[in-house]
Amino acid sequence: MRAVLLHTLPPSHVVELTHDLPAHAIGEAAWVLRSVAERFPAGTVHLVVVDPGVGGRRAPVAVRCGDGSLLVGPDNGVLAPLARALGDPRAYRIEPERVGVGSRVGTTFDGRDLFAPAAARLAFGTPPERLGPLHPLRDLVLPTARRRGADMTGEVVHVDRFGNLITNIPTDWVAPAPTEVTVRLGSGAPRRVPWSSSYEAIGRGRLGALGSSFGTVEVAVAEGRADRRCRARAGTPVHVTRRARADARATETVNSGRILRARGRPPS
Repeated sequence: MRAVLLHTLPPSHVVELTHDLPAHAIGEAAWVLRSVAERFPAGTVHLVVVDPGVGGRRAPVAVRCGDGSLLVGPDNGVLAPLARALGDPRAYRIEPERVGVGSRVGTTFDGRDLFAPAAARLAFGTPPERLGPLHPLRDLVLPTARRRGADMTGEVVHVDRFGNLITNIPTDWVAPAPTEVTVRLGSGAPRRVPWSSSYEAIGRGRLGALGSSFGTVEVAVAEGRADRRCRARAGTPVHVTRRARADARATETVNSGRILRARGRPPS
């Protein structure tokens, strides 16, 4: 895909956001795209290929948004949350012959053979309506978190390359910042962990929670992998409860396999 783009666009105009998302994870990709791409300037062309249905019935689309941004990718829901966030989306079905790729090498790599050429044309000013007819964009509603007092319920929406568990619970729901929180992931046991301002403050090898760069609650193991320690992945339900210092107990030592508990208290 990059090679195709570099045939047309100056290298400085191509920004590769990530190649670390898991294969076929449309919902996770849609959440990350919406969270990160909104920071790009208006008029950016966003090229997205998380496409388990490549070569099948799903339509290839180009989407014009209200701020002038353009989205290119498969119509499987991955573009919908960002398109909705940018406002007033209008989608067009990409017809290969209008992009100049009527004879493709195969049907398994539309990112290279169709989407990248279409994105390059849009970046050079071709209106999306010239690539094909209007097309109803398939919607995808991302999961939302819920809050009742000190209790918050959501799910893991992204696992980054370090194994940190990014949830959809807004960080400001935890404010004013407590000393610790109780976290329950999936059907696992509740864990009381420190609410920290940094990985360093959590302490090497320990499990903790903090505000992520996405503006949501993150569960992490400092210099370790929370996904493996907690046996969690994108889609795992998460329940977070704020706790005060007076109700605190010692937290887990994660990588050693031991659990430290205050004397005389029942296990978490």
